[in-house]
Amino acid sequence: MSTALRDELRGEIDEMREAGLYKNERVITTRQGAVIRTNDGREVLNFCANNYLGLTSNPLIIDAARSALDEWGYGLSSVRFICGTQEIHKQAERTVARFLGMDDAILFSSCFDANLGVFQTLLTDEDAIIADQLNHASIIDGVRLSKASRHVYAHSDMDDLAAKLRDASGARRRLVVTDGVFSMDGEIARLPEICDLVSEHDALLMVDDSHATGVIGATGRGTPEHTGCEGRIDLITTTFGKALGGASGGCVVGDAVTVEYLRQRSRPYLFSNTVAPAVLGATIAALDQLSSSTGLLDRLRENTDLFRREMAAAGFDIVPGSHPIVPVMFGRFEDDARLAEEFASELLDEGIYVIGFSYPVVPKGTARIRVQVSAAHDRGMLERAVAAFVAVGRRKGVLAHSA
Repeated sequence: MSTALRDELRGEIDEMREAGLYKNERVITTRQGAVIRTNDGREVLNFCANNYLGLTSNPLIIDAARSALDEWGYGLSSVRFICGTQEIHKQAERTVARFLGMDDAILFSSCFDANLGVFQTLLTDEDAIIADQLNHASIIDGVRLSKASRHVYAHSDMDDLAAKLRDASGARRRLVVTDGVFSMDGEIARLPEICDLVSEHDALLMVDDSHATGVIGATGRGTPEHTGCEGRIDLITTTFGKALGGASGGCVVGDAVTVEYLRQRSRPYLFSNTVAPAVLGATIAALDQLSSSTGLLDRLRENTDLFRREMAAAGFDIVPGSHPIVPVMFGRFEDDARLAEEFASELLDEGIYVIGFSYPVVPKGTARIRVQVSAAHDRGMLERAVAAFVAVGRRKGVLAHSA
């Protein structure tokens, strides 16, 4: 690498550190779970993983992964259409499609790849994409790969969505795309209104339900179930790497013809290695467990309600809602990015493992600590977390300002 480029990059990294925007990667020395150990030997409570149902270290899930590893091997060393499709891949596709109430599913190595694989495959320069302003980065990057015209509507603004649909009225196909749950806020998309507008304008709708599958809805079937919009969404993308065991893998779920077309043309599917069998064995087991009982979901909801209620009563500025993503906001404070980082660091000293988020992960002036509640937490853990937030909040002057 040239000296000039290296020096430029070092300078930008130093600026990130100075501004409090540098993202340190903490190292844990245990399995993922509600209680973890850091590499300095501290045992802490984990409140920042996507482990919503506590399945990452669940013995049944681990056993299912191990069984699939023993039966099907470590990997395929191939892509699907050459010699990379095993029966377990077809079983996983049938299972997830049935769980989400759709015809068929196509597997990808991640939901990021699933989102990259939709737009450039289905849309051309004759078409239009209408996207929510706060969609996940994978949707933004997927849209960029397409030659379709791009229209961005103000976040959850239905009047603006309607205007953008009218603006794109000359397009052959119009695809509206939104997160089902917006990952930095825990906010649920206004799907009933979106579905009505999509139907009115004869458009298509795609929802990324990565933070919703297994997490919301009466039986964990995501935002369509939660909002009563089952059967009104054309494509759902989701991940196996969050609530469903936290490993990797993702999919697109939709009607049989669209899925068949994606199998023939979607580049991340055609040119990436097959999802590992162990991941699919665990995913199938997670979906089977959700289909047989709502016990974990019930516990998750109880924990979320308790934590939200206690944090609000303590005086913290949290984004309202019902999702187990609970953002604690610092945007009202000067140098909010540094405050969020320092607050998270002091919480670690109190035995609570969380991360401060700031620009460019979230917009400037909206720094936060994103707390994520899990079914694996017990009441004592939740109360300890609230007490730690209160202690640090008083030291940092956050609660005094909120009050």
